[in-house]
Parts: sequence; structure tokens; C-alpha cells
Amino acid sequence: MEAIRFGTDGWRAIIAEDFTFTNVERVAFAIGLYIKETYVNVSGGETLPVLLGYDTRFLADQFALRAARVLMAMGLTVRLASRDIPTPCIAWATQHEPTGGALQFTASHNPPEYCGVKYIPPYAGPATNDITAKITENLKHIPASGPELAPFGYADSHGSLSHLQPPTFDASEPYMVALSRLVDLERLKKSGLKVAFDALYSTSRGYMDAMLERAGLEYQGLHMQRDPLFGGGMPEPKPEYLKDLSALVQSEKFNLGIATDGDADRFAVVDDRGVFFTPNQLLCLLTRHLYKNHGMTGAVVRNLTTTHMLDHVAAKYGLELIETPVGFKYIGEKMRSVDVLIGGEESGGVSIKGHIPEKDGILANLLVIEMLAMEGKPLCEIWADLEAEVGVKFYQRRGDLHLTKQTQKILLEHLARHPFESLGGRPLARVSKLDGLKLYYDEDNWLLIRPSGTEPVIRVSGEGTSEPLIDSLMLDFKRQIDEILMGATV
Repeated sequence: MEAIRFGTDGWRAIIAEDFTFTNVERVAFAIGLYIKETYVNVSGGETLPVLLGYDTRFLADQFALRAARVLMAMGLTVRLASRDIPTPCIAWATQHEPTGGALQFTASHNPPEYCGVKYIPPYAGPATNDITAKITENLKHIPASGPELAPFGYADSHGSLSHLQPPTFDASEPYMVALSRLVDLERLKKSGLKVAFDALYSTSRGYMDAMLERAGLEYQGLHMQRDPLFGGGMPEPKPEYLKDLSALVQSEKFNLGIATDGDADRFAVVDDRGVFFTPNQLLCLLTRHLYKNHGMTGAVVRNLTTTHMLDHVAAKYGLELIETPVGFKYIGEKMRSVDVLIGGEESGGVSIKGHIPEKDGILANLLVIEMLAMEGKPLCEIWADLEAEVGVKFYQRRGDLHLTKQTQKILLEHLARHPFESLGGRPLARVSKLDGLKLYYDEDNWLLIRPSGTEPVIRVSGEGTSEPLIDSLMLDFKRQIDEILMGATV
């Protein structure tokens, strides 16, 4: 039980170390209890069907099948994805018809040795803290002998053995029809744009490329097969893992290169020169695109690690800006309670008005292509237009503190008692404790320190309006951290 901890987006662990079939059975049972308590078809007295999906990772499909056997033994109706499925697709499916939600087996962008599981309630977004708290509490009520499993086989009327398999589902078509309502495919067909697509061996193959075909775009795919080792790299769409995409875009003269992470809820883009555009840049551009080219309005929601340039973009268009803690579940929660135009985070997650309150890398990529079609110019020129309109530039920095658990504990306890008082030789404008510690040199220059919700590291990120300034703030921050740690060991 000690090994099972729900982070910012479900439970993730190393396969065969903590992520075992035994622990999967326990988590499935705990989620099953929550579903039985919460989503009961009162009129019929039966629980609503539960969807199960998985990504392309090693054993992910078998973990999903084991969870299905637990839920079936609990008397729940189960439907298993017919193939590996993007997280945004299974999330969308939870609300397409009445369900009790979904279990998605994925570790998203984590290294190949990881697997994970997240519960997606039928509102189609990440489970909020109150839900995961109830699931965690349910772990205490697992029978001492372990959850019961539905048998793999049974004797039919002729005495022969038949395998017991849950019925399957395929939500790809209705999901892609829903995407088609959010993006002007006819405009894309007329654009003449050429797109390169790097699936990174992920669940987006068969989805992203299918949408490009529906849009009538000329495209070429990379890494379009399942590989649990992800080609020796990572299913994370960062520059170091997109070198093949960048090279292809440049050599074959594509207008754009796009990619997704392992479960297709995050996205990435390189322009016609093969230059990587950060999620921070793309979130600002998509906000402008939705307002300028679609005439859409609503609040703009970002987490506290995301660029403050978005604040300036929102202010220019008279849109409310809402800041949340880290984790798309907080953005999704706002999307369910407030009129939100767009919600996003610097790690590459985006969703928009009219769609599910869950990040969707497939939709985000389509919106970037649509933006190019409507603007009629390269991505770098659109970015230059936005910078000129807003009148300010921002520079980001990020690093990780790899410390032992004990050292992390000492550091975080010290900062809780004695937060930073100055940076760069002057008193801080303010300190936010919304999630970790956000240290404001002023409203546009800041540093954030917080423990990761999915990995054993402490994240450090910062942003400034000039490179010399943000670099000096990071150096001063490191100096103060070193002094704290040195004092703790004396």
C-alpha cells in the first residue's frame, strides 16, 4: 500500500518494482469501490459501464485486462479499448454516452520502464483531489486475501473452455468527428500546407494522421509503429527527441512538424526551419488565434509555471486571466465551472472551449495547422506579429534539484519556515504559496520551486523579461539553496 501514491495525474511507478499486477489489482478495486458508490443507475439498479484503455507501453494492455477482471468480479460492466487509445479520446468517450468513467493505463511522457493508471470521471477530465482522496482511502478496505478476479475461462454448454473477455469499444470515429467540429477542415484542405508528423511510437498514430487525411493535407509520418522502448528515447516531445522530425521538415520543405507524447495529451511543434516552438509560445499563439480568427472569448487559464506573457495577451484582448496550481486537473476544474476560452500549461497540455476539460495534443496540433492556414504566413512570422502586438519578450529557465528524500525533506521544511526574502539583491515583491513557492522579483520576473508530482525531483523554473536578469536570479537562487543545504549538513 505504501508504494501507491496518486500524484498530479494518477499513479505512476516502475514496472515490476512497484507497478505490479498485485498493486494494479488493489488500485482497480479501490477505483471500483468509488465507482459503485458514486455512479449507480438508480432506475435500473445497475452501475454504469466502465471504460478501460491503455497506451503503447510494455504490459499496459495486460494491466488493463487484469483491472477489467477485478472490476467484473465486483459486478461492474466493463468495456475494454480495442487497441491502445489516446488519453483525450478515452476521456472524450466517458461523456459521449453515460459511463462510470474510465481507467487509462499510461505513464504519459515518462521513461519506458514506467507505467501508470489514472481514473477519468465521466465529466471527461482529470480526477480532482477529493476523488483521488476517496480512492486512496478505499485502498484500506481491500480484502486481506486480495481482490477477487473474474476467471479467464469458463465451460460453455458443450463442456469446452471459452475465454472470458470483456466487450471492446472503439471511440475513434465519434471522437474525430468531434474534433472536426472544432477545426475548419475545409480551410485546411485549401491551404496547400505540407505537414510532417512524429508519432513517437505513441497512441496518436491512427488518430493524428487520420485527421490530417480528413483535412486533405499532404503529410509524412515518423515512428508510426508500436515500440514499448520508444526507439531508445522517450515519448516526450522535447527538442532532444524530435531531431528526426526537425531534419525531415528541413530536408523535405514541410511547412510544419508536429508531434505528441506517449498518450497524445501533450503536443509539440517545429516550424518550417525545424525550430522548436515552446508550449509557452504556442499557448500564447493559440489564445490569439481563437480570439482573432474565431472570434471566441472567455477566460484564459494557466498554471503558475506557465509564461506570464499569456497574462499580457489576455489583457490585450480584455480576457480574464486565472492562475491555478500545477496539474491539468485544476485547469479542467475551472473549465467545468467558468466560461473558459483556453486552458494550458507550459508542459504542453491544452484544451479549449467546446471540448473536454482534459488536455488534447491531437486537437492542439490541428489548431496550430489551422492558424497557419488562416494567417497565410510561417509560424515564426506569426510569433513576431504577436510579440510586436504585446510589446514585451519573455525568457524561461528550468532545472531540477536531484536530492535524496531526506535532503528534499530538510530543504522543503526549511523553506516552509523561512521563505526567501530577497532575489537579485533586492526584497521580493511578494511570495505565493499556491503550489510550492513562487518568488516574485516583480510581476513579470519570478522563480518557482516545487516538488514534482510524478518524479522524485524538485522542479525549479523561472521567467524574466531579459536574459541577464533571469540568469542572475537563478544564480542567486542557487547560491541561497546551497547555503541552506550546507547549513543543514553542518
